[in-house]
Amino acid sequence: MKSPTVLRWFALVTGVILTASVVAAGSVAAEPAPIAPAPVIPLPPELDPGFYRPPAEVVAATAPGAIIAARQVNIADFGILPVDVDAWQVSYRSNNSRDEAIPAVATLIKPRGQAVEPRKLLSVQMAEDSTAGYCAPSYALQHLSVAPLAGQIVVPAEFLFAQAALAQGWAVVVPDHQGPNSAYAAGPLAGRITLDGIRAATNFAPLEAGPTAPVGLYGYSGGSIATGHAAELHASYAPELNIVGVAEGGVGADLGAALLMANHQLTSGLVFAAVLGLTREYPDFAAYLDQRLHPLGKGLAAIKSSLCVQYQSALLPFLDLTGMIGSEGEQFGDPPVAEMLADTKMGKTTPGVPMFIWHSAWDEILPLSSTNELVDTYCRTPGTSLTYTRDHASEHIVAEVVGGPAALVWLRDRLNGIPAAPGCTTSDAGTMAATPGALDFLGETLSAKFASWFGTPLGTA
Repeated sequence: MKSPTVLRWFALVTGVILTASVVAAGSVAAEPAPIAPAPVIPLPPELDPGFYRPPAEVVAATAPGAIIAARQVNIADFGILPVDVDAWQVSYRSNNSRDEAIPAVATLIKPRGQAVEPRKLLSVQMAEDSTAGYCAPSYALQHLSVAPLAGQIVVPAEFLFAQAALAQGWAVVVPDHQGPNSAYAAGPLAGRITLDGIRAATNFAPLEAGPTAPVGLYGYSGGSIATGHAAELHASYAPELNIVGVAEGGVGADLGAALLMANHQLTSGLVFAAVLGLTREYPDFAAYLDQRLHPLGKGLAAIKSSLCVQYQSALLPFLDLTGMIGSEGEQFGDPPVAEMLADTKMGKTTPGVPMFIWHSAWDEILPLSSTNELVDTYCRTPGTSLTYTRDHASEHIVAEVVGGPAALVWLRDRLNGIPAAPGCTTSDAGTMAATPGALDFLGETLSAKFASWFGTPLGTA
């Protein structure tokens, strides 16, 4: 579905537009932003510029992570079944990969139950993997969004992992880590937006996760790109944050390797979307692609520029990605391409917090070899604490299903103050579903979710 059709449809069903007013320009010391009521019918970013794109002068006058506007929202499973939690959206200032001020949005969610203050916080970076604003988590997670009809499907599915955290009594922050231009796969941008989203969350009093709250990071696939870069940027960009553990799986460590792996394969449509997303954050790469992309590629770019992940994946697989730009592999040495690939490749800095990394041994989207290389790079740094598991009974999607609970169990220990094992450990598992405690954790999560359908708020059972 092309963007004009989507927007016309939205305009027909939304009726009265309810948006939050933008707070006047000021420094981070200004009064907290008033919390606006939840919109009756949520609007996608394309139709809600007042919240998603505050004036540039307001953004520039705000400190990174400081909140510009806030409003309540209603959260639902797949846009249909309401989830009994407290939830808000915050618009805040972040920086792009050139350290220029940009607006950003995150969804903050708190379970109803009481918790020891400060409440533990999990930042969940979801695999948006799309090139349009209506695919962003902040819209897709809302009640009465079009997610089940024409929008994002991966984010609502991954929301179960966020609900697992809520069932533990933790607060959750879900950043729109692709930024205002839907720059899919732009890791350094996503990392900054993620860290500034945590800053916003820990300074938002109703969430009950104060500046000293222990914070965990979780992300898989497209979400691993934001998570991994946030972990690498933590010490230099937001060292005040009390991040105690990072869990990432199906890791997008090297986009050049992912592109070569996808060439002529079933996953090429999804990876081509990442190429389009990167042009929105790297102007030199955008100009290069505009000059080199042949007519089929330009036609595809026009069609795919406004699609969510499922349509990106399904539309024209088996593409000759490198052939659309030039002879296979030759373009990787051209400066605009090489510089973008170098900037987005993980491994430039070793995170100073414990890490849990997992990857399917048979991953068909993101190459295992790149994650092996990343782990080897990290583990050359003295003092690194890293647990790495290769799952041999899965492919890319199944690996999150079986590995996600194990990752959350590991994060629970870190958030509870249990030290991670020192050093690096690499193991090969038949299935990560057999990780001690993983099935019990999954059972607890599903029980809490089932109880929520009968009136028990998440995090109170």
